[in-house]
Amino acid sequence: MRLPRWARPSRLSRERRAADPPDPRTPWPEQPVPRDPAVAARVFWRRWRELLPEVSAALGDREPQRVELALCDAVAGVHPRLQVSLERGQRAVYALVVSGQEDPELRPYTDAWKAAAPAEDAIWEYHDSVPPVPDPAEVTVNVGGQRVALAEVRVVAQVDETEGVVDVAVHHPRFADLDEATRTALTFLPLDAALGERLAAERLRRVETAELEPAGSISLVELRDLVRALHANVGGAD
Repeated sequence: MRLPRWARPSRLSRERRAADPPDPRTPWPEQPVPRDPAVAARVFWRRWRELLPEVSAALGDREPQRVELALCDAVAGVHPRLQVSLERGQRAVYALVVSGQEDPELRPYTDAWKAAAPAEDAIWEYHDSVPPVPDPAEVTVNVGGQRVALAEVRVVAQVDETEGVVDVAVHHPRFADLDEATRTALTFLPLDAALGERLAAERLRRVETAELEPAGSISLVELRDLVRALHANVGGAD
C-alpha cells in the first residue's frame, strides 16, 4: 500500500495562493535560488520541525493534501525546482521524499538537504530521490483515468556489460487500449517503481514501449535483481 500521493514542483504552491487566475501570457515568476545549499537545507529542517505536528495530524486523518502547500513552500526555499512527496516508508511508517529528478544542477541541493536531515526513527525516513517500492507487483496506479496493475508489466532487457547499462522494452496488456501519452507514462512509471529514480537514471539507457509482449520477457522484480547485480558488478555497491 502507498499513501495517497502528491508530488509537484514546490514552486506551484506560491502561484496557487493568488486570488485570481494568472494571465496565461504572464511569464512564470522567477524564484530566487539560494546561494548556499547547506544554509537553505538547515532552514528547511527548522521549518519541518515546526510543521511536523500538522503533518502528523493530516496523515492520521488520511488527508495529506492539507499540508501540501506548506511543504511545497518549505522545499521551494531549498530550490524552486525540487519536487516533494509523502510516501509509505520502507524502514519507517512514512517517508519524506525530496527529488531533483536526477538533474545534476540540483544534486548539490538534494545532497545538502539529505546531509542535514535528522536521524531516521520508527515514524520517518528521508529520501533525496524517489525510492523503489518494496514489491511493484502489489502496486496499482491510476494512469489516463484507468487503474492499472503493475503486476502485469513485462519487460525484456538487454544488458550492455561493457557500458554497465541496460536497454529495456516495457509491455502491459492494456497498452493497446491507451493513448500515446498514457502509454508513455505507463512505460516509465513501472521502472521507477521497481528500481527507484536514481538507479533507473544511472543504469537504464534506452527505454521503449512494446504493445505486444516480447519473447523472453521478465517481471519487474526480476528486472530489479538484474539491474542491481549489474550495478554492484560495475562498482556501484555501497
